[in-house]
Amino acid sequence: MESFWLAVTALGRDEVFIVVLALYTWLVRPRGGRDLGVAFALSYLVNTALKYGLDLPRPFTSDPALASEAARATGGGPGLPSGHAQMSATLWGGIAAQLRRPAFTAAALALVAVIAASRLVLHVHYPSDVIVGLLLGTVFALWAARGDFPLEDLGRWGVPVVVLLVSLLFPAGTPRELGVGLGMLAGFWASRPTFTPPTDWTGRLIVAVLGLTVVFAAYFLLAALPDALKDLPLVRALRYGGLVLLATHGVPALLRRWLPQETGRNVPFTAAAPVR
Repeated sequence: MESFWLAVTALGRDEVFIVVLALYTWLVRPRGGRDLGVAFALSYLVNTALKYGLDLPRPFTSDPALASEAARATGGGPGLPSGHAQMSATLWGGIAAQLRRPAFTAAALALVAVIAASRLVLHVHYPSDVIVGLLLGTVFALWAARGDFPLEDLGRWGVPVVVLLVSLLFPAGTPRELGVGLGMLAGFWASRPTFTPPTDWTGRLIVAVLGLTVVFAAYFLLAALPDALKDLPLVRALRYGGLVLLATHGVPALLRRWLPQETGRNVPFTAAAPVR
């Protein structure tokens, strides 16, 4: 039975988030994906700040027998708030809040609930860790649906530059989540996807397969950098910021046959309106 819950909890891994964010942006709502990405990055940073700032223990900290070795491997860092619960709620809740489709919303809520439950069943979080994570995730999910992040040209590059400069202030050995969150924030903030998703299933399949191949090829290539280099917060931020821009601009450029630009010249980038 533990293998089932380990599989469920694996749905809260970074790789799964990358796949879902990329596919949602390419195939469903490019501009909504950008807003969701910004909210997701901010949620990630808040989770990191609270987790390492509060430095609260996990259930197995005092009693290792509570959780198996495999379960403990899924719980790096301090306990509160639960990253799996918070980030799953941000991602799936944000998509549901943007789309406003009852069937999808029900499925998304069920998925988030099961992922959150897995953290309790595996004894890697206290109930309070999961509850706080879900509450924070809901806040950022609703923020993603509003789509009111500033879009001015100065802010487009000014904010990412500031974010990357901030990453210079942290030494090597800083928790990896900080560099990941800063990189995602810089990348999504600078993104301005203006392509149109494919309308047929053949095009969707081609974009999904080729797009994810490109993104994960870059992901694993960058992960092969020497540890002394890739563990620097600035380098980690640049890695993840570059991956975001590759997904939101590089892949659409490579696959423009299936991801054509919106019709009309100089189409202004505005936040996407909710689907009703």
